[in-house]
Amino acid sequence: QVQLVESGGGLVQAGGSLRLSCAASGRTFSSYAMAWFRQAPGMDREFVAFISRFGSDTDYADSVKGRFTISRDNAKNAVYLQMNSLRPEDTAVYYCAARIDIGDYQAARYNYWGQGTQVTVSS
Repeated sequence: QVQLVESGGGLVQAGGSLRLSCAASGRTFSSYAMAWFRQAPGMDREFVAFISRFGSDTDYADSVKGRFTISRDNAKNAVYLQMNSLRPEDTAVYYCAARIDIGDYQAARYNYWGQGTQVTVSS
């Protein structure tokens, strides 16, 4: 079992940056691939990025490639999402998610979720 708590959301102007953090409980954090998803009002939850158990592999949604960077620190049981060049269309609630072993693009395949953190980008 793992519990996830996101932080770092807020209001930022277009072109600005934010860094989201996700703190995980438990002693087996490195057993989990980690991901970030987001959900805008009235929209389905969508994949943003994932990172493998030890950080060697990452992948991103096309909409955020080159602007967002996912990273993790297994010693601190934490995963991060650095978001640069933010756009109004990035406005959403951002969720941290975990699943055993391999990362995946589908939200339904993640077993553990945080409560989400709101990111609002003004134009």
